[in-house]
Amino acid sequence: MKFKLLAFFALWITIAFNFVQAQVPSTKIYGRVLSHENRGLEYATIALYNNKDSILLKTTFSEIDGAFNFKDISYGKYQLRISSMGYGIYKSSELDLNASNPEINLKDIKLSATETNLKEVNVSGKKAFVEQKIDRLVVNVDALISNAGTTALDVLSKSPGVNVDQNGAISFKGKSGVSIFIDDKPTYLSGTDLENYLRSLPSSSLEQIELMTNPPAKYDAAGNAGVINIKTKKNKVAGFNGSVNLSLNQGQLTRSNNSANFNYRKNKINVFGNLSYNLNNSFTDLDLNRVYKNEDNSPKYFFNQNSYFRRHGNTFNAKTGIDFYQNEKTTWGFVFTGMSRISEQINNNTSNLLNAIKQPDSIIKAINTDNINYKNAALNLNYRHKFSKEAGDITFDLDYLTYRNQTDQNYLNYSYFPNMQLKSQDILTGDLPSDINIYTAKTDYTRPINKLWKLEAGLKTSYTKTNNAANYLYTANNKTVIDYDKTNQFIYKENINAAYLNMNMEGKRFSLQAGLRFENTVSDGHQLGNLVKPDSSFKRKYNSFFPTIYLSYKLDTASNNQIGLNYGRRIDRPYYQDLNPFFSPLDKFTYYVGNPFLRPAFTQSLELSHTFKSKITTTLGYSWIRDDVNETIEIVNGTYYSRPANIGKGTVKNISVNADLDITKWLTTHIYMEFANIVSKTDFYTGYLVTRGTYFRSNPNLQFKISPSWSAEANFRYQTKFSSVQFLIGSVHEFGAALQKKISPKSTLKLSASDIFRDRIFVGVINNLAATEANWTNKQDSRSFILSYSYRFGKAFSTPAKHETTGADTEKNRVKN
Repeated sequence: MKFKLLAFFALWITIAFNFVQAQVPSTKIYGRVLSHENRGLEYATIALYNNKDSILLKTTFSEIDGAFNFKDISYGKYQLRISSMGYGIYKSSELDLNASNPEINLKDIKLSATETNLKEVNVSGKKAFVEQKIDRLVVNVDALISNAGTTALDVLSKSPGVNVDQNGAISFKGKSGVSIFIDDKPTYLSGTDLENYLRSLPSSSLEQIELMTNPPAKYDAAGNAGVINIKTKKNKVAGFNGSVNLSLNQGQLTRSNNSANFNYRKNKINVFGNLSYNLNNSFTDLDLNRVYKNEDNSPKYFFNQNSYFRRHGNTFNAKTGIDFYQNEKTTWGFVFTGMSRISEQINNNTSNLLNAIKQPDSIIKAINTDNINYKNAALNLNYRHKFSKEAGDITFDLDYLTYRNQTDQNYLNYSYFPNMQLKSQDILTGDLPSDINIYTAKTDYTRPINKLWKLEAGLKTSYTKTNNAANYLYTANNKTVIDYDKTNQFIYKENINAAYLNMNMEGKRFSLQAGLRFENTVSDGHQLGNLVKPDSSFKRKYNSFFPTIYLSYKLDTASNNQIGLNYGRRIDRPYYQDLNPFFSPLDKFTYYVGNPFLRPAFTQSLELSHTFKSKITTTLGYSWIRDDVNETIEIVNGTYYSRPANIGKGTVKNISVNADLDITKWLTTHIYMEFANIVSKTDFYTGYLVTRGTYFRSNPNLQFKISPSWSAEANFRYQTKFSSVQFLIGSVHEFGAALQKKISPKSTLKLSASDIFRDRIFVGVINNLAATEANWTNKQDSRSFILSYSYRFGKAFSTPAKHETTGADTEKNRVKN
């Protein structure tokens, strides 16, 4: 199969070299848009037209200082048109790009104010919510008013194709195993840690969300569902400037997200930073019902449990760095990122055990407390050097990341007779330290080969060491002993070495990007024993090739119809803690168990798309998965065990429509719809299991332009019920609205409401349990009202681009507690 894929990859490159006639020289048209007061105009619309037939080719928006640019345009003659509300339209003279004139600097373009707005000009512009590119879909976070004052997890839940379930787990176009990146750097987090981190990251610090079902070869191959890259806001201009964002979120409980960022550049030094604070107050009201059966399928006894989780936490995030511009070609950089979270979760749990005729047998009340002290720090040293235009540029990154987590558990259980007389009590206390250290080094090289092609190549190595311990004491009848069934220490080491090659070109009508990545993985795990359990260890080594290819063709010269095709192969390595075979209690009747025999899962994905006038994109997708990893549930003697397992083979077929439509001058809409079919085949512990499930998901959003300073939004989300391996998930829907007032060009006030009618209630059924039926209902603090205020300050002027990525890749996504 590998040789067939390589042959397919080589064939496409050969065809492209012989077929493509377009030219993609290294060209650029750039400049700056100013107001009549010589201030930079943000969100001015810059449109590039073919000068011969006035066909619109590309559009962009000016940055905060008014800067704009178009890169890698084919030789030809063009005209630039610039517009901004309250100003007259600017039309350039003919712009002739050719081999002797590959760059055109229009410098400062001053727009004249219209006569009715000379006294007070209100600058207004609007970015599209989504932008389709050859290898990714880009979501502009600020395009939705309702994103204000929320978190990164909330923003993701509104992004096309992304689903965030009741536990904060993220899936993308029907597949789990998505890798989350921040500014092209992996988060190295998963599970609860990833959820908590994204909940602590204010939406005000986000610029864009990049959704990649088949990421280019430059990205690590990890993540079966692809990569979601969250790009944070960065000041792209020099001087001293920044912004402050404040928000208050009021549901049944009060939350808050606040952030501030700054940028200062003088001469060859540029200093930047971002600080944020998150106050989290939340709850989960979970009802879990189980029916245990006899061999003849009659009820044996019933188990009804209510768990009320109350969470409180304070999170501080910081990112700061410095760039030193040694000269016009060489830049050195240093970046520090840190996070500190202190949180508490209290679970008041009541379990009722009933006999076969539903008479009370016993009642168990529990107060489970988790105190968590979580810290993360990351250091990055980077270097960038630009050679001549023909020789390209090279970057180097060295990264060190460390995670320290200390969780103290105190689980009190009280057992009562039906008359509430105390039967027994016990206490389980846990001391759970966790240390993770990650080291990475990478280099990337980019250069144009000729007027048609550009080459990208790179090398990377990473080393990860995790040390997770769990020390449990059990107290009953005034006697405390070590609980050896749960006490353990697990040490895991992993080294991944990678190399990639990527070729791309963009012509007038045909575009191609093709890449091949090779990864070598060596890992070993050591489970330390204790007095009742022996030592155990494992070691694995494997090599894999990961090809990617993207094709795009414009069916007409006006670019009204465009088709695209992409293919990629990816890997999903197990989370580090999922390999730990010991038991971890969630409550007295529920345990999480790791699986040291987990194998990496491999996915191949193929997508065919059609885009109409850059407004409506329809995509057909097909993925086939080998050794897919999923949660499995097993009940033994009435106790509920959750463990990850390779469930076998799976396929995902989907069709999606993504549309941005301007209905009137005052009304625009964005609609995302997706229909998917998921099939899983596995040798389950209850027997061979084939699961088929379909779902439909829709996220329509309406935006209203009330006046130059007032705007509003209404949104709705709906998903049908669907089956996935053991789980039947019920349908869910919610309605939200938002209102925005631009107080001045630098300040904005927003008010939004989510789940206004409190419809977001999760229900589900757990299937394929031996002699057991189970279902659940999950309610959260979903209805909330958010008031947010943002203010920008400072002086701005143009500055060269900074090196903003580091070498840390997907290992972050596999940290799980």
